[in-house]
Amino acid sequence: MLVRTAIDGGWSVVASGGPGADRLAGRALPASVPGCVHTDLVADGAIPDPFLQENERATSWVGRTDWTYTTTLSHPAAAAGQRLELVAHGLDTVADVRLDGVLLGSVRNMHRTHRFDVTHLLNGGEQVLEVAFRSPLAEAEAASARLGARPHVNEHPYNAVRKNASSFGWDWGPDLSTSGIWRPIVLEAWSVARISSVRTQVDVRPDGTGVLDVVVEVERAADDALELAVTVDGVGAAAVLGAGATSGSVRVEIPDVERWWPHGYGGQRLYDVGIELSHGGQRLDGRTSRVGFRTVRVEMPEDAQGTGFVIVVNDRPVLVRGYNWIPDDALVSRVDRGRYESRIREAVASNANLLRVWGGGIYESDDFYDVCDELGVLVWQDFLFACAAYAEEGELAAEVEAEAREAVARLSGRASLALWCGGNECLWGYEDWDWKRPLDGRTWGDGYYRGLLPAIVAELDPSRPYIPGSPFSPRADRHPNDPSHGPMHIWDVWNERDYTAYLGYRPRFVSEFGFQGPPTWSTLTRALDEDSLDPWSPGMLAHQKAEDGNGKLERGMAPHLPAPTTFEDWHWATSLNQARAVALGVEHFRSLAPRCTGVVVWQLNDCWPVTSWAAVDGDGRRKPLWYALRRAFADRHVALLPEGGGQLLAIVNDSDEPWRTRARIRRMTWSGEVLAETTLPVGIAERGALRIPLPDVVAQPVDPAAELLVVDIDGLRCLVPFAEDVDSLLPDAVLDVDVRTADGGYDVAVTAGSVVRDLALLVDRAAPGAVVDDMLVALLPGETAVFRVTSDEPLDPARLAARDVVRCANDLAAAARAGVPAG
Repeated sequence: MLVRTAIDGGWSVVASGGPGADRLAGRALPASVPGCVHTDLVADGAIPDPFLQENERATSWVGRTDWTYTTTLSHPAAAAGQRLELVAHGLDTVADVRLDGVLLGSVRNMHRTHRFDVTHLLNGGEQVLEVAFRSPLAEAEAASARLGARPHVNEHPYNAVRKNASSFGWDWGPDLSTSGIWRPIVLEAWSVARISSVRTQVDVRPDGTGVLDVVVEVERAADDALELAVTVDGVGAAAVLGAGATSGSVRVEIPDVERWWPHGYGGQRLYDVGIELSHGGQRLDGRTSRVGFRTVRVEMPEDAQGTGFVIVVNDRPVLVRGYNWIPDDALVSRVDRGRYESRIREAVASNANLLRVWGGGIYESDDFYDVCDELGVLVWQDFLFACAAYAEEGELAAEVEAEAREAVARLSGRASLALWCGGNECLWGYEDWDWKRPLDGRTWGDGYYRGLLPAIVAELDPSRPYIPGSPFSPRADRHPNDPSHGPMHIWDVWNERDYTAYLGYRPRFVSEFGFQGPPTWSTLTRALDEDSLDPWSPGMLAHQKAEDGNGKLERGMAPHLPAPTTFEDWHWATSLNQARAVALGVEHFRSLAPRCTGVVVWQLNDCWPVTSWAAVDGDGRRKPLWYALRRAFADRHVALLPEGGGQLLAIVNDSDEPWRTRARIRRMTWSGEVLAETTLPVGIAERGALRIPLPDVVAQPVDPAAELLVVDIDGLRCLVPFAEDVDSLLPDAVLDVDVRTADGGYDVAVTAGSVVRDLALLVDRAAPGAVVDDMLVALLPGETAVFRVTSDEPLDPARLAARDVVRCANDLAAAARAGVPAG
């Protein structure tokens, strides 16, 4: 029987070369495994927390240093017929592994499991296990020189080694090139045979029978016949692997299977699977997992408008509402099951049904996919290529194939996994980013995306769709980022244009777009001291990684909001502008269904405290954007969009029931006077969208600065001024705030004495652990909104009523008029 022993104690780490050797003078530090050298150095006090202040720059020497991890093993020598293997599930990244000075092997890939036979080396005494890592920066540079330098974004040649690209710095992430044993390292003892990999495939027949095919690969120490048994919720089947056979397959059929559905389309029934390998009735090895019975495909129909892109689950098209996912911590070994569950639940709570695992990160741990299976979150899985050209020969090619085979086999049974994608923006980069001249005919990755990777998916995971990249045009004669053909990315808006330019796009599927905003106040002030609370301070700029990011934030606000007069107002204004910008894009794209069948926002999460595109910041706090997206992603949503000199009522019904009701539309003054009113019948089919031009009586103002539109439909409200806040007569906010203790928290009732736009409670300013249930609410005079606030510590009711906590868009206009800070 296979026995695993974790090697997770007694480790130390020493700087064995590079600048760290002089800094630490050969001192060995206690090391955590799994972990990374940065966390060990912080725990020892050898470096400050690189997430705070400008410490990232001060710790840059860590990535230029060689690090050696050492521990002592004491394990009995192998018994007769027994195999002993050292199994490293994640070594980051270029390292030599030695036992008592004997080289077991050299590794060059963070994304693979590495296995070393130590059967004849373990002797029962105390033996030294050593993992010597070489500087990731130096190794990337050396590999780039060997392979031939190829184009990439950012500073370092991350495309020359198989390490997560974001570890080398990104436009939202720190440059903290890590080293370490980042996933478990274990000693396995086994005899006769062991399971080396398991692949599971599901299908559902038209009569409702669920079919599970299990393919098991085995490694042998003897050629005897083996028995393979598979059970699914008590239903079993078995097969015999003949003498010397290294693979076997078993099919299990379940009548009237209960299907697995994405969030919002049905339940997430998961079936327990047990796999057992035995010999002569003795168990040798086994696996347990869960599967969901469902079918999935991607349809790319050609029509008069171009080429569609539709994810179809159980023969039902899914209208995708999703987020891009990046590693949740720049020090990736720190992300555990609880962290995954917290973040993914935030996605589900905001009405999302898909996460795209971006190609510059990692293949996430089983915990990530477990939670997605359980919560019904579809996973779009990139292979790990991003924004660069990649060599297709030499040391890199073999590593790419090995890691892809392992990842596809490992994830093949996941109910949540909807599709494989060749990588991020590599096809687009080759066409538009001036790569062809410096490449001069050399390979750049196309052979991976259109040859190797689809072949591996076809071999190991044939029931799963594959596309060569994102963005991607299914037609070879079209640009990879053509809005009319397949999934596209929209980045000219953030980089160059006003966010209303989203309205000019009519895409088939948007797999990336976004707009920046700062982290929440508590996250920001944990990372920076008070002297750094200025948009252009060195500290703030150290936590703003986008090229000219603050300039783009200010230019992005200028057409919409009055210029802030204080840092607090800047923080609120940029947060609000981010929420409005991204919500507008989502509302527009969703209203184009069925032409546009999905919108995947960049991004759900952050990996440290930073100004970025995220909806949930690096400390796990919801930004105003999250609340705006929860509303814009709702099954039923109402929006007003300018179009053709008028106003368009955009209505989405992504539910299983038709929606028949009436819309009340009022053109009003800021004082609350109704200038014109009408009602319109609304009839929209299930899983559909409607765009209705409004009649001129309400859509055409007499004085745009003094008027606004209000639409109410079945408890949903949309309030939009005819002029932007910077040009409108948005009044000073008149608010009455009443705070009362309630079960589990506080009820904050806010009554408006004026029209109030985008009312928010920034409750983390009252206490870092406080959370509010809603935000960005519109009120007319006399109306009241009640907010529920929960907190992990008692709160001062007066603090919850303070005007730096209770904010609205009106504050910024009032401050600009008065020339004084808002609040």
